[in-house]
Amino acid sequence: MNTARLLKRIECNPAVMIGKPVIKGTRLTVELVVEKLATGESIAQLLEDYPFLKEEDVRAALLYSARSLSREEVYAV
Repeated sequence: MNTARLLKRIECNPAVMIGKPVIKGTRLTVELVVEKLATGESIAQLLEDYPFLKEEDVRAALLYSARSLSREEVYAV
């Protein structure tokens, strides 16, 4: 699946979760998905815990996070 198509699975809407990026059509934040993966949950576990979630949604959350970090500016202190 190409990156543009994956990123369309993420939305930011001020009326949903105060504008945090979420899986489109849900209130599940990208932050929560990435945090669960970071703490050891597998994609299979996420799909079981959130039956509305698809593997592409998880991959979209990871891609969105990576793209967000790539735009972060770092300044020397």
